[in-house]
Amino acid sequence: MNSAGPRTDVDQALLGHATYRSLGEQKLSPAEERFEKGRRTTGMWLAPLVTVVFALLPIGMPAQQQTLAAVLLGVIVLWITEPVPIPVGGLIGVGMIVVLGVVSATDALAPFGSSTIFTFIGAFILAQAMLKHGLARRFAFRILSLPGVGRSTVRLVVAFGLITGLLSAFVSNTATVAMLLPTALGMLAVIAKLLQDRGMVAPDFNPLRLRVGAALVLMLAYGASVGGLLTPVGSPPNLIGRGLIEEATGRRISFAQWMVTALPICALMFVALAAVLLLLNRPEIRRIEGVEEYVRTERATLGRLSRAEKNTLVAFSVTVFLWIFPGVVAVFAGTDSALYTTVSGRLNEGIVAVLGASLLFLLPTDWGRRDFTLNWSDAARIDWGTIVLFGTGIIFGSLLEDTGLAETIGSSAASALGLSSVFAITAFAVALAVVVSETTSNTASAAVVVPIVIPIAMAAGVNPFVPALAATFAASFGFMLPVSTPQNAIAYGSGVVPITKMIRSGVSFDVLGAILIVVLLPVLVTLTGIGG
Repeated sequence: MNSAGPRTDVDQALLGHATYRSLGEQKLSPAEERFEKGRRTTGMWLAPLVTVVFALLPIGMPAQQQTLAAVLLGVIVLWITEPVPIPVGGLIGVGMIVVLGVVSATDALAPFGSSTIFTFIGAFILAQAMLKHGLARRFAFRILSLPGVGRSTVRLVVAFGLITGLLSAFVSNTATVAMLLPTALGMLAVIAKLLQDRGMVAPDFNPLRLRVGAALVLMLAYGASVGGLLTPVGSPPNLIGRGLIEEATGRRISFAQWMVTALPICALMFVALAAVLLLLNRPEIRRIEGVEEYVRTERATLGRLSRAEKNTLVAFSVTVFLWIFPGVVAVFAGTDSALYTTVSGRLNEGIVAVLGASLLFLLPTDWGRRDFTLNWSDAARIDWGTIVLFGTGIIFGSLLEDTGLAETIGSSAASALGLSSVFAITAFAVALAVVVSETTSNTASAAVVVPIVIPIAMAAGVNPFVPALAATFAASFGFMLPVSTPQNAIAYGSGVVPITKMIRSGVSFDVLGAILIVVLLPVLVTLTGIGG
């Protein structure tokens, strides 16, 4: 694999990556370049065409909803084809909904103040410090040194997914991915350097385009969504859906009942996830020969923790503790308790993230020179594009609910399909939740879809419990686009996962996960007696 060319600095490539790159900034094969040019050129004419055609269709939809739907369809085309950087596509869409009179500028931009945006900012700054000072590399070596794990890329991806899934059962999915991403990039750096040192890649290769990196980072994002289903506090849609179901049916769902019901689904979903990611993103090597010796040597050269690493560890630990604490309170006091309401309200994950990141600018590395753990120039290099992208996604999700477009889509589809059985309504609920969550946050998906599904079931004379619970589970899906969930956005912002790989892997897992929910949930509800 050796060829002429400068040797890639792997650490610098991963630390100073550019997520949204033009064709001229990428190193592509002739076939890849032809595909990329065709994809991006197609988007330039297809996005406005789709928008105009849908806006002019005589479908009897309220004008505000039809215009919003037309713009959103055009934006989705821009996101998929990338004629402009993906964040710019979102900004164009936000501008168009104001120019076309869907809502005022004030109403359109208000959701951009979501706490999720501040979670991104704080978490990205923490990740920057972990990468800069080498703490992520230490964590990566710790995982790679686990018995048997470091010998196989497949085992490494699976083990990392299990760690992610278990953490996200009690910690916010977004927070879990944000805290583990630096470790994932650290492990990718170790593998990339090993491949480089052994001549298995070209000297000037791009470590951001390794398939093993895509599998590892997508496992982080998707594994958090799967693990988040395990407990009622694992993901905001769980709490929203549970509350709506209990209010509509009068059946209480306990913490234990939820876990017993969700565990078999989560376990099978994880197996399906590992299979999909490893088949679609086959690692360049399966067995990493001699990695134990390599890890031992590299760990020895790291030496003791530096002052900057210790400070970063303090800031990281404080942030993680405050992220976890509401989940601990929920386990012991219950999610209905006043204590949990107070703690979870005040320890908002976005506020915790920015406060934890602020510690990096307060903890000195050299007090005499007034040097601190991180400088603002370091923080300024975080991926602001991903923050802007997810902000535009939140705006569209909010408008889907506020304009009634999501309800119109759900009610019209249910009426056209003539749903009458538990199975049919459950399948519809899952499909609708997945589709809505692809273009909105999973929290918005649960808040929109569950209230649509319950009256549809009641009108058909069907108990709404199973369809509504299925919609709640499926609201955590939406694996296709960076804006579908905060986890996807963070993974895409790593620069390791091209949009085409995210779409291909996400669609496959959307379908498999939806089938598992539709088939297994009714059986498990009967066996566990959940809500009885």
